[in-house]
Amino acid sequence: MDNPGLYLLALAMIFLMPGPDMILLLQTGASQGRAAALATAVGLAIARGCHVALAAMGLATLFKVAPWTFDMVRIAGAAYLLWMGVHLFKPGAFASLAGTGKQLQAAPLRSAIQRGVLTNLLNPKALLFCSVLLPQFITPDAEPVTTQFALLGLVLVGVGFVFDSSYALAGTWIGGWLERNPTAQRMQRWLFGGLLIGFAARLAFMQQA
Repeated sequence: MDNPGLYLLALAMIFLMPGPDMILLLQTGASQGRAAALATAVGLAIARGCHVALAAMGLATLFKVAPWTFDMVRIAGAAYLLWMGVHLFKPGAFASLAGTGKQLQAAPLRSAIQRGVLTNLLNPKALLFCSVLLPQFITPDAEPVTTQFALLGLVLVGVGFVFDSSYALAGTWIGGWLERNPTAQRMQRWLFGGLLIGFAARLAFMQQA
């Protein structure tokens, strides 16, 4: 890996930027609790691993050669973010899982993982990010390129999971405060819902560089 410190700094800057992943984690932590939020973080990690693999296979090149494939992923991602944003306006959206233990069963956690996977996997910007960033830190005359790419991908997924876990725990803390403030609960739903709709609109009109 060439310039590991610079690579970690680049990742930190990216993961600190507000985006649909961060909003989803905060919302899930606030409304469903720590376990569901961390499950969402696992889903995001799975999606990022897929993006790294797709970038290694050259899917970003396919986006350039066949722009309709980029548009297809972009529109699907925008529609999914729009659906989640509108859904948040409904009372009881992603309702809190009161208690843990037996009430926190596998199905809600699977749903949280799926939301994490779809939110990131249907974002072509994430794939393009991997395709542009990772090759810049590969040393052609060092160990096999595939090994370097895999190592860079593992670091990306690991660092992302650390940041995502922090956002998940922050969302859980917000949820504890919201339980004592019903008015703030409504404002939080409208804020997060509006942000997701905004991200959906931005993705819908995004063009390839």
